Amino acid sequence: MQFRTLEFFCHVADQRSFSKAAAAAGVTQSAVSQSIGHLEETLETILIDRSKRPLALTKAGQIYLRGAREIVRQYRELEEQVHHHGQQLSGTVTIGAVYSVGLSYMPEATAAFEKSHPEVRVRTEFGSSQRVVELVLDNAVDFGLVSFPRATKSLGAIPWLTEPMRLVCSSDHPLAGETEIPASRLQGIEMVGFERGLVLRQAIDQCLKAAGISVVTSMEFDNADSMVRAIQAHRGIGMVPESAVRRETATGTLKVVSCRDIQMVRPLGIIFRKRGKLSRAAVEFGSLLLGREMEVELRTKSEAARADRQRSESNSRAVSVVI
Repeated sequence: MQFRTLEFFCHVADQRSFSKAAAAAGVTQSAVSQSIGHLEETLETILIDRSKRPLALTKAGQIYLRGAREIVRQYRELEEQVHHHGQQLSGTVTIGAVYSVGLSYMPEATAAFEKSHPEVRVRTEFGSSQRVVELVLDNAVDFGLVSFPRATKSLGAIPWLTEPMRLVCSSDHPLAGETEIPASRLQGIEMVGFERGLVLRQAIDQCLKAAGISVVTSMEFDNADSMVRAIQAHRGIGMVPESAVRRETATGTLKVVSCRDIQMVRPLGIIFRKRGKLSRAAVEFGSLLLGREMEVELRTKSEAARADRQRSESNSRAVSVVI
């Protein structure tokens, strides 16, 4: 049994057609059909039910497919490792990032990566969450760093960090000297906020609503850095990512207001195009950020997406038969 036969079998399972599988593999239909036939003879069992249209795997075929996919995956991974052995990373990695994430996490990660890979340059494009999504979809960046990452039909999402949100005020604000306050102390207070429509703003509003609090929004911004400056300028208190005020709270120019009834975190993650392949340098940089192999995450997401498509196609066929 040749490795190519395993690839043919996986293509047939995915395409549910010998002709489509042949097109995907770049060979003739007879080559695929004969290879699968020889495989079934060797195993002495039928893997594909040819009486059905589209083709369907038998129970034995379903079992064989799981093992075949894993062998193909491991072999391709081995090829990749051998191919890149001893090769130095080079080129440019371009990352899209929301302001607070890019400013807080990218400088250190970029410096460490470029030190380890001197032939690579990492660029960061800053913007709102929506802007970063657009950059990723337009293929203007390799991948994006956003809060509240969400997978869509075109985008995959990989969880990264969970960051606390902090309620902060200027050092001379009436709440600055408080150790801890009840949520009721915030009722009707003037507050600097993120722009309406931003996912983070919606999450903050829900958090305040759950605590039974209504505030007066004095100013709105699309980034945390501008919010911090407004809070320092006595325009109100604000709820911002912890990383965005780490320096200010350390130096005392801003004070954290602890409220036992309001606790919130924001999830951070990587978003990427489902169609398309990241450069090796981009994958390596993503691995540095994640603290784990990004390639494994990408492969897992890809396999899950393929399984979802197959289930969707099966459901569509079932519905059409019923109709």
